[in-house]
Amino acid sequence: MAYPIRIGVQIQPQHADYAQIRATVAAAEEAGVDVAFNWDHFFPLFGDPAGKHFECWTMLAAWAEATSRVEIGALVTCNSYRNPELLADMARTVDHISGGRLVLGIGAGWAQRDYDAYGYPFGTAGSRLADLADALPRIKNRWAQMNPPPTRDIPILIGGGGEKKTLRYTAEHATIWHGIGDPATIAHKVQVLDAHCADIGRDPAEIERSAKVTGPPEELADELLAAGVTLFTVSTSGPDHDLGLLKSWIAWRDSRGA
Repeated sequence: MAYPIRIGVQIQPQHADYAQIRATVAAAEEAGVDVAFNWDHFFPLFGDPAGKHFECWTMLAAWAEATSRVEIGALVTCNSYRNPELLADMARTVDHISGGRLVLGIGAGWAQRDYDAYGYPFGTAGSRLADLADALPRIKNRWAQMNPPPTRDIPILIGGGGEKKTLRYTAEHATIWHGIGDPATIAHKVQVLDAHCADIGRDPAEIERSAKVTGPPEELADELLAAGVTLFTVSTSGPDHDLGLLKSWIAWRDSRGA
C-alpha cells in the first residue's frame, strides 16, 4: 500500500492555558496539518516540573468538537492508566464525536512520576509490555461488541522502538508505527518491524511509518522517505507553541504534490 506524505503535530499540553492549546490546534489545522496529537502524561516532561499541564483524553474529546478536518490522537496513550475496555469505549466515543477522525496511539508507559502520583503500580518494563500485549486484543474485542460500533476501523498507532516486543506487537496489531531517532535508527527499526511482519505472515506495507522530526525537511526528509516514513511529526510545547518548523514541513509536503 502506498501512503500519502502526511504531516503531524504533537501539541504538548504543558506550560499553557487550555485556551492557548485550543488556539494552537486550530492554527495547525488552518495551516494544513494532517494529524494533531497531544500526549498522555500528568505533569510536564521538561521545563518547570510543577508547570501547567492538562489531561489527554478529555482534551481529545474537546479537540473532536473544536476541529473539523484533522485526525486527532495521543502520541501516545499510556496503556497502564485505563482499563482496556474503558479505553476502547473512550476511543469509540471520541471517534464518533470527531466523525471518524480518531487515531488510537498507545504504548506501554514509562514515566514513573505519573504512576506514583496517580497510584498506578509501576512494575517493570517487562510487566508493562506484557500488560500492553494483553490489552491490544481486548480493545479490539470490545470495539466489536459496542452499540454503536466505531465509525471505522480505528487506526492503532504503536509508539516505541523495542525490537523484541514493541515492534512485534506493532506487526501483530498496529496500522501505524511511530519511531524516534535519526534516519539511520529509523531505517534499522523499520527493518526489524518488517522481519516481524514476515514472521507472522503480514504484509509490512499495511503499516504506515511515522517519525518525530526535530529539524527542517532539507536535512531529514530524503533519508526518512528512503526508510519508508510517510508521516512526519513535529512537536511544540507551551506556552508559545511555535509552529514555524511545522509550517516548513507542510510547505515541503505541498511542494512535492505540485
